[in-house]
Amino acid sequence: MNLDTYARETSAAPARSVSDGRFVTVDTKTFAGIHLLIDLWDAHGLDDEKLIERAIRDSVKVAGASLLHIHLHRFTPSGGISGIANLAESHISLHTWPERGYAAIDLFMCGDTHPELAIPVLKRAFNASRAEVSALRRGELP
Repeated sequence: MNLDTYARETSAAPARSVSDGRFVTVDTKTFAGIHLLIDLWDAHGLDDEKLIERAIRDSVKVAGASLLHIHLHRFTPSGGISGIANLAESHISLHTWPERGYAAIDLFMCGDTHPELAIPVLKRAFNASRAEVSALRRGELP
């Protein structure tokens, strides 16, 4: 599924519903959640732990998720950072390569969240010139 299809389907209320607090139904499809794979290119500040933490916190807030814990780890000598945010609704993970201006970010959220709203937040936070996004429905029921 591409992101345009996902955004169109999930924003079409009242077709979207959360039946048990975790699984989502959009039209006739029921699934655990959406997993967004985001590649940011020509990005800046990818070695700045405070900026990365703020971007994650802002992403959690705009998506309507609940933050449980953030852990960031800096690698030397590149200054790259790997991090994970544990959410009540799943997770956000991030891996950066500052020397290449590249970040790989995963957002997996279930329940009544909207992870797609975090895309412009992340792109803006890192002043990325390009964001490539893939969207997957996880746990889709037959």
